Amino acid sequence: MERYRAEIRGQMIREFGYASPMQAPEVKKVVLNVGLGEGLTNSRALETTPEHIAVITGQKPVITKASKSVAGFKVREGQSIGVMVTLRGKRMYEFLDRMISTALPRIRDFRGVPRNSFDGRGNYSLGFREQIVFPEIDYGSVDRVRGFQVVIATSARTDAEGFRLLELMGMPFARPAAN
Repeated sequence: MERYRAEIRGQMIREFGYASPMQAPEVKKVVLNVGLGEGLTNSRALETTPEHIAVITGQKPVITKASKSVAGFKVREGQSIGVMVTLRGKRMYEFLDRMISTALPRIRDFRGVPRNSFDGRGNYSLGFREQIVFPEIDYGSVDRVRGFQVVIATSARTDAEGFRLLELMGMPFARPAAN
């Protein structure tokens, strides 16, 4: 947070020519989401996954429930089907720092995160295939490797602004494809 105020905001103002420092985009929140389709048959998944997400984020997650029944997936309304947590403020910046500096480099054959995972309004979405890339997770406590999604919501108005903000924060984007 201090680094954002000291360096990154000034750099963004210079590059994009904002009239006011309040126009400079910033990270608003980070949302982690784990879909637990297996939670319908494996009740242990609903015990271990919230613990792992709490260890990774430092915040207790919320168990999400199905809003409507879907017969094809054998899901009934009100069944627990996922885990999510929304990070803001200090915890958000700590998580982003750990994700960028520790977890991403631990991914096998890592060549950078995709450059095209923006939504058109400067928000970035990223998926992890396994929770064990975070060093906080004790490998012995893992009953099954589960993936999760991370959404970084920014106040940027365009993808270019969001890209530059995350790039200045240290996000290791993949190199553009050579023609």
